[in-house]
Amino acid sequence: MLSMELAFSRPDKVRLLKQPGRLIHSIAGQSESAAWNSLQDQFDNLEKHTQWGIDVLEKYIKFVKERTEIELSYAKQLRNLSKKYQPKKNSKEEEEYRYTSTRAFLATLNEMNDYAGQHEVISENMTSLIIGELTRYVQELKQERKSHFHDGRKAQQHIETCWKQLEASKRRFERDCKEADRAQQYFEKMDADINVTKADVEKARQQAQLRHQMAEDSKAEYSSTLQKFNSEQHDHYYTHIPNIFQKIQEMEERRIVRIGESMKTFADVDRQVIPIIGKCLDEITKAAESVDHKNDSQMVIEAFKSGFEPPGDVDFEDFTQPMKRTISESSLSNSRGDGKYEPKFGGKSKGKLWPFIKKNKGAGPEDFSNLPPEQRRKKLQQKVDELNKDIQKEMDQRDALTKMKDVYIKNPQMGDAASVDHRLSELEQNIEKLRLEVQKFEGWLAEVEGRLPSRTEQARRQSGLYEAQNTSAVNSCAQDRESSPDGSYTEEQSQETEMKVPATDFDDEFDDEEPLPTIGTCKALYTFEGQNEGTISVAEGEMLYVIEEDKGDGWTRIRRNEDEEGYVPTSYVEVYLDKNAKDVYKSLQKISE
Repeated sequence: MLSMELAFSRPDKVRLLKQPGRLIHSIAGQSESAAWNSLQDQFDNLEKHTQWGIDVLEKYIKFVKERTEIELSYAKQLRNLSKKYQPKKNSKEEEEYRYTSTRAFLATLNEMNDYAGQHEVISENMTSLIIGELTRYVQELKQERKSHFHDGRKAQQHIETCWKQLEASKRRFERDCKEADRAQQYFEKMDADINVTKADVEKARQQAQLRHQMAEDSKAEYSSTLQKFNSEQHDHYYTHIPNIFQKIQEMEERRIVRIGESMKTFADVDRQVIPIIGKCLDEITKAAESVDHKNDSQMVIEAFKSGFEPPGDVDFEDFTQPMKRTISESSLSNSRGDGKYEPKFGGKSKGKLWPFIKKNKGAGPEDFSNLPPEQRRKKLQQKVDELNKDIQKEMDQRDALTKMKDVYIKNPQMGDAASVDHRLSELEQNIEKLRLEVQKFEGWLAEVEGRLPSRTEQARRQSGLYEAQNTSAVNSCAQDRESSPDGSYTEEQSQETEMKVPATDFDDEFDDEEPLPTIGTCKALYTFEGQNEGTISVAEGEMLYVIEEDKGDGWTRIRRNEDEEGYVPTSYVEVYLDKNAKDVYKSLQKISE
């Protein structure tokens, strides 16, 4: 009876059901609701696949990074190209850009510079919107993936531990059943043997009962372990693993969506600059349409027009009559003074037809007489304009120093008036030299324009006499300046337009010891080193108080604090006057006058 019961309780059927392959196949057949739940036995392959997905993302980041480097390199090359072909300042190239075609080319260079800037924008946007964002996302993705697969391995290890416990319980139950069977058979054998003592039979019976009890205990333990394993296995394959796989699937799908969005951003970054690039190209087209061939042709005429008339017909000379040839040669030599051109014929005659074809090498004469009339007129006019600018510059410096000298004379505590005499003398000499140069070039210019007769020998002698007179005039002006008590001279003495400083400007400036009221503030635009007495040093960007505005002499009186005040050039400061304070100041000035 016991033997049949033990035989019936053997877990042959249980072992058959618990084979892993059959169990997983059964579970997979029961649930196919989630896409990745059917891959529960492909844990290792999913781990490789998700790692491959991260590698793809990093490869795309590297691709975009190389694209940004190409954009930067392209932009740099475009900028260098534009800079390379820009005209150099104060060079012959800059003069060539007065033609419409060259101006259009200059506009093209400027637009190409802006075009390069748009490629820099592409690089910057791709770096911030794609590379930066994806780099941070990859780090987060790696951490999330590591966490999910760690949970998956932990669940696998737990179910494997439960399976090992079940196998150990099953083997123990099987062993105890076999021991119980042998103990039962031994007891029956001893019980049937008449030669065995009653004590031995009793001992065998007790041993059989003990083994039977141990088998029952193993059976109960095995049954409990089996139920626990089945419960753990159900939770593993229907709860834990599906949840982990679902998270892995969602993680992978987010990665796919993210790389798709990045590719869209990749295209959008390019698309955003297309309108601006289009404007650059439109400006290039507009510049090209502004090219005017008629205008450029006219400018060529103005640039190279000589003013010469084409030569007349060459007269026929008959060499068969000696007397006629002699007369012809005489008439040819006499005709030079009439302005007619007649060629010479002979063995060494060069037959010069156009007087302006010959090109002069090296530096030409000072009066540009080597140039055709029209070109000479332009050069002389340009030279006169340059000299007038130099004169104005020297006069401005002289006026400023003269006014400073007047301030020093009236207020010796501000500085020594004799310290500027040397510089004033130099400026006067420079101005006089420049004025003589202007008169000389204006004379040549008037000659070209027909306002003066041509320069004959008599005119040259007069020009030499004129220069001598001018030299004596310079000496006379210098003597007048030396005889003048204040070192200045009048307009009649120097023939210059000079602004005189009114004597009332600084009369009462330092009589009153009380500080002047502030009429505003000023900001120093440049650094000024006040080395002379009466001036004050200021640093660029420094804010100070204005106590007296510029009265036309180019100097403004300022104050830093109660003890520091003085004059600075008006062009060195930006003044902000207080309207009310300015009105009060003017009223006080009128009262003092």
